[in-house]
Amino acid sequence: MRRDAEYFDTRLDGAALGRIESILRPVDEQLARDYPGDRIGGQPIHTVYVPASVADVGIPQQWGSQAARLVDAHADVVESLDAAGVLTTVRDVLHTSPIQDLRLDFEDGYGWRSDEDEDRDARHAGQVLSALAADPTGPSWVGIRPKGLAAHERRRAVRTLELVLDAAGGVPNGFVFTVPKLRVAEQVTAVVALCEELERAHGLTDHALRFELQIESPQAVVGPDGTATVARALRLTDGRCTSLHYGTYDYSAACGITSAQQSLAHPVADHAKNVMLAAAAQTGVWVCDGSTQVVPAGSQADIEAALRRHFGLVTRSLERGFYQGWDMHPGHLVTRWAATLGFFRDAMPTAATRVAAYLSRQDSGVMDEPATAQALAGVLVRGLDSGAVTERELSDVSSSITRASLRSLLDRSDGTAGAPTGPVSSV
Repeated sequence: MRRDAEYFDTRLDGAALGRIESILRPVDEQLARDYPGDRIGGQPIHTVYVPASVADVGIPQQWGSQAARLVDAHADVVESLDAAGVLTTVRDVLHTSPIQDLRLDFEDGYGWRSDEDEDRDARHAGQVLSALAADPTGPSWVGIRPKGLAAHERRRAVRTLELVLDAAGGVPNGFVFTVPKLRVAEQVTAVVALCEELERAHGLTDHALRFELQIESPQAVVGPDGTATVARALRLTDGRCTSLHYGTYDYSAACGITSAQQSLAHPVADHAKNVMLAAAAQTGVWVCDGSTQVVPAGSQADIEAALRRHFGLVTRSLERGFYQGWDMHPGHLVTRWAATLGFFRDAMPTAATRVAAYLSRQDSGVMDEPATAQALAGVLVRGLDSGAVTERELSDVSSSITRASLRSLLDRSDGTAGAPTGPVSSV
């Protein structure tokens, strides 16, 4: 492709071109800063929330064992959901690494307790998270959800976070804390200041602390001026925000939805999550769907209905671009893993064929553009990360499909996706 000065010759003189450049150069810098690109690779498929009062290093194994027993007890139902043939992999995951992201909850799932009790639980939580983060078979991400930023609770939230970090001996690998009930963008500025002050007071490295914003108030989606509060908030995070989490029930209740109708699939939920998805697009911030309070417990019919419901909700979220969600019960692991692995397993043959054709510039029957090629590469990377597909299976489709070639596609946002030049990083 010719890019020399002669090729771009124009009747405009240097002053005219300079004027245009002076306008666009700051815009280029702002876009590069605010929209560095999607962060594909490494996103957990779920976040498991448990009350901090029951924190224990054995939680992943306990949840995995309970989930495996549920599979055994209701194998016919689970098998009926497994159209992609992933049940063997699901069983393996439940025995080896059932939880990818664990959050110890000091907020709604914990409630208000005496300061002495929360201090004790915070110190114990720090020890548990440190041990889990050091375990190569443990969750890749760990953290806490302290209380929120409202005047009546923020001092308690700061103390709990500090006690957790002290007891952990610093910031555990993969540590992130959740900021609940965001309402205005300016609250994020205070969270960034808190991170900076904690890093300074405890001798932590710069930007060691990261957080996620929980969207569970309508004001976080649409502000009083009509703008998307969450989009404004993301520009104030100083690169510390890892993800946006949707809070199903608080958000629905605040919109006046009756409890019987509150769901991940309700139109108010879809609107909020679509705004979140648009606000986070190309920023490198992940978006996490919320939870369901319907758990597989009770009678045989209740359990079967709950399993089918959760499987359907997870699949629905995946189809809409939400690759992570909350899990609140060991039984949710069964359908979380089955739906996720099945989704990416089903998507692999078509995505791999089209990526291979794009890389070799052959006819796949579909005229894919660079952005589509990147999206297809993202599907394959998520499939690899989840364990739904293997590198060997991708290479069986085409030897050109490797983690390096997928990374090359994903790293390019300048309209030259797939160009076989330049350094390539690993996924």
